[in-house]
Amino acid sequence: MVESTQDFKVYPTLMVISGPSGVGKDTIARLAIERRPDDFYFVVTATTRPAREGEVDGYDYFFVTHNQFARMIEEEELLEYAVVYNDYKGVPKQQIRDALASGKNVIMRVDVQGAATLRKLIPNAIFVFLRTATEEDLVNRLIERKSETHEGVNMRIAFARKELQRLKEFDYCIINADGEQDRAVDQILSIFDAAQCRVGQEPIIL
Repeated sequence: MVESTQDFKVYPTLMVISGPSGVGKDTIARLAIERRPDDFYFVVTATTRPAREGEVDGYDYFFVTHNQFARMIEEEELLEYAVVYNDYKGVPKQQIRDALASGKNVIMRVDVQGAATLRKLIPNAIFVFLRTATEEDLVNRLIERKSETHEGVNMRIAFARKELQRLKEFDYCIINADGEQDRAVDQILSIFDAAQCRVGQEPIIL
């Protein structure tokens, strides 16, 4: 049954961008928000891993100690959390609630494991799988990072190959090809715009 116009309601959208390490989740999410800063809020994840060169606390991640992360778990401040490459990562709840309450759409980037958890918690969110054009491109990106040991890179490559097999768990797939970031951002924004036109929308409840 098609809803009448007077019954049509639009709620803020929550988009979960996921995919293997190295596909550019942070970059694409940030570029989408730069295009339309008044419409979107970027969720900052908490992590116990050390900051990489150039990363800023509170912007790229909340860099916390293991004790601080344990307190966040005990006080139920996290929407979801997981162990990723021997470090903890988690999504603080309150920033999402505040953004949705203000009417902003929310973009969050998580690993594939975290996306599976969020699918159960927030089934009416939109789940996007981001990938490179080829598996070879992904391997090259991970190698070119030069932010880890040889063993660490090999582990990420092995995990990434497994995560590529979980594409069917997502609603959309976007290819972030080398040199074509603008195209990927265009597609992200198109998905958001289409979501605002869906009939039978329900509010995101955390």
